[in-house]
Amino acid sequence: MALPSPIAWLVDEASTSPGPDRFLAELGGRLLSDGLPLAGGALTLAVPHPIIARRTWLWRAESGVVIEALGFAGGPLGAAGRDWLAGLGPVHEDTIGPASHSPVLGWAATRPFGTAEAGRLRQAARFAAAPLAALAARTALGALLEAYLGRRSAARVQAGALRRGTGETIRAVLLSADLRDFTALSEATEPAAMIAALDAWFDRVAGAVHAFGGEVLKFIGDGVLAIFPVTGAPAAACDAALRAVAAARAGMAHLDKARQAQGLPPLPFGAALHLGEILWGNIGAADRLDFTAIGPAVNLVSRLEGLCRPLGRSVLVSGAVAAETTTPLMPLGEHMLRGIASPCAVFTLPDA
Repeated sequence: MALPSPIAWLVDEASTSPGPDRFLAELGGRLLSDGLPLAGGALTLAVPHPIIARRTWLWRAESGVVIEALGFAGGPLGAAGRDWLAGLGPVHEDTIGPASHSPVLGWAATRPFGTAEAGRLRQAARFAAAPLAALAARTALGALLEAYLGRRSAARVQAGALRRGTGETIRAVLLSADLRDFTALSEATEPAAMIAALDAWFDRVAGAVHAFGGEVLKFIGDGVLAIFPVTGAPAAACDAALRAVAAARAGMAHLDKARQAQGLPPLPFGAALHLGEILWGNIGAADRLDFTAIGPAVNLVSRLEGLCRPLGRSVLVSGAVAAETTTPLMPLGEHMLRGIASPCAVFTLPDA
């Protein structure tokens, strides 16, 4: 006897789904074609992440579109999906496994589910257990890799780019930023308070980078190295990086006011931007690798950031970025940078 199409797919093919979104859309489409009166579906997975507690994918039967919602600490695992489904119609929900963090699979109907229809959904949930376990494991691994490596590096690692010495050359705007007088501050501050200050600083600069499409490659002590890859016109990446710096400065100004109200010193910082090519890939020892960026452009942006203090500026921009952006910049002349053969044209923001 042939298995119903949804069950056959769950047994034979579902474990190879590229992601939870495609899994949900494919299963929902097959259940719909099999005669179930579905209006939508929701799949929620718990993820090990410092901020995100769960990820929920929402599928609408009418359009076939899947969107994702992020859930943070607190609340039941499937609450977001359940609330969204309730707006579409009567809801049937199954927890796929005994643990409190097991996947939750739910469906909304265009009319109340009959007893036999609810039974078919429960049967589908039982057969979904094995492929969902594999998907949940891959999603959890992806969340951990993204938290520690960043999106782009995590995707490379998951794709199997693990061999030492492999990499790719990409063009990007590089952002280098660090706190001023960090050594003196750390010596005069208790470790717990210093860690809290670093976290607050990183929240603001990394949050601004991510908000404008960049990616943090690395935290180095109190420093940050981030990139804004050039995917079209270089001006777009340059403008995004400049907006990110402006957002980080605004965030730090707000933080300094809060610290002042608590009797704490401000956290001055310097930031530099440069446009160039970098080699981005696996570098390290045979048994301990790091995804990182190297090349003359990385050296230049680091040296340029070190010029912030001598020039009395919080933001410096290289001539390569200035040539591509329409953002008003103020020229500061050409300067020699340590270890860089040619002088660098240096610019700054008018209010920096």
